[in-house]
Amino acid sequence: EVVDVPVPQLRKGAVLVRTAASLVSAGTERNLVSFAEKSLVGKAQSRPDLVKQVLEKAKREGLLTTYESAMNRLDQPMSLGYSSSGIVVESAPDVPDFKTGDRVVCAGGGHAVHAEYALVPRNLIAHLPENVDFESAAFATMGAIALNGIRLANPQIGEKVAVVGLGLLGLITAQLVRAAGCEVIGMDISRPRVQTARKLGFTADSNRKIAADYLALTRGRGFDAILICADTPSDETVNLAAQIARDRAHVVSLGVVGLNIQRKLYYEKELFFQVARSSGPGRYDLDYEDEGCDYPIGYVRWTEGRNLQAFVDLLAAGSLDMQALITHRFPIEQAPLAYELITGRTKEPYLGVLLTYPQTKKKPAVRIPVQTGSMPAGKVNVGVIGAGNYAKATFLPAMRKDKDTHFVGIASINGVNAQHAAAKFGFAYATSSAQEIIRDKTINSVVIMTRHDEHAALSLQALRAKKHVYCEKPLALTLEDLKNIEEELAKPKTPLLMVGFNRRF
Repeated sequence: EVVDVPVPQLRKGAVLVRTAASLVSAGTERNLVSFAEKSLVGKAQSRPDLVKQVLEKAKREGLLTTYESAMNRLDQPMSLGYSSSGIVVESAPDVPDFKTGDRVVCAGGGHAVHAEYALVPRNLIAHLPENVDFESAAFATMGAIALNGIRLANPQIGEKVAVVGLGLLGLITAQLVRAAGCEVIGMDISRPRVQTARKLGFTADSNRKIAADYLALTRGRGFDAILICADTPSDETVNLAAQIARDRAHVVSLGVVGLNIQRKLYYEKELFFQVARSSGPGRYDLDYEDEGCDYPIGYVRWTEGRNLQAFVDLLAAGSLDMQALITHRFPIEQAPLAYELITGRTKEPYLGVLLTYPQTKKKPAVRIPVQTGSMPAGKVNVGVIGAGNYAKATFLPAMRKDKDTHFVGIASINGVNAQHAAAKFGFAYATSSAQEIIRDKTINSVVIMTRHDEHAALSLQALRAKKHVYCEKPLALTLEDLKNIEEELAKPKTPLLMVGFNRRF
């Protein structure tokens, strides 16, 4: 569903981007949506690894606690999308390379989401030249994934490379390999996809046809590299790659395929096989992606972020054609139609599916308006800062049971979490700004459940605003912060401060 949520708050090491276009992933997002639509039994059958975790938790903590925790996790909303383009609205002081008005591409699940405004860490954005349109640029993350797989295969100029699977990833990969000076042969079981590849100027045919003719196509040697971009649970694809490979060739899997390799095929040719890990070094490394710790270029030449920039540079040079891959565009308001399409409900063929966004230069207000009028007398009028798993699974359900507590506002740097919690627990409004909670005169008590390094500063600000504070442990991380809070509490008519401890020992 499409919902209105507060605009994310800028934080250290990140950039706030107004999105112009975002790419819908027919693979990753289709699988996520399909999983979400399954029944509880269906979810369990498709993820036995998670079922094992649930059973282990039940042994430790009991069935009721485990059930409540699992249901809360399943209730959490997930922002879809991981590849977009847009314009910088605001950048943190420690991100000097990007300034307001810069055109950029963005990457990363949970960051470059389908939203009018996205908060993206510094290592997951790249500059976008003026001569590249936003729609083509929205393919950048997919391009980085393709580039990473190509670099692992290390094809040389003049070599013959087979691309197996001519969906969106395969056609982008084929264009990049051609730009690197190699001859590309495309393969797919789908006739329409083969035709699309031919329109782009590639030699392409069915898997069966290429397998029969591969020696003639490669002067009797076999392919120097095989890049698998298919999406199938079958093991047939990896073994087909071995059949058409030359001696000591490289086989790299970029797609999701069965990996039961026939040893004899790979042994006789002494083939190199590798599974590419998404868009390059840095992917899935929280220090790199979320904290902005880059890898030294002398040791890691092509990181996730540098692959993004390389793809954009190739777009700017005119070496790639993304417009030819776009089959559908939907305005963000009609985004559910895109998922009807990629999940096959409309029975309509598709390739590149984009979401587009209204362009306005004015940044919208951060908050949803506070309700007017006075709060109920004698009530604890609560403002909550932090809407993470502990808040929604444990604290807020317990607090809601108290008849003298009135939920006023809830803040989370992630607007989606704030809005979801507000709707679920009956808060009057949601915001992405902690300062809005502290400044709200109708709130007399503030609950702080954010990251630990924010506890002391937020507690101090709330106390100085004459609001009672409940701070989830720890209260402070340094003696200096603790001293500042002690000094504030020593002043006359200071509100109450309580620190929560959620462990039995």
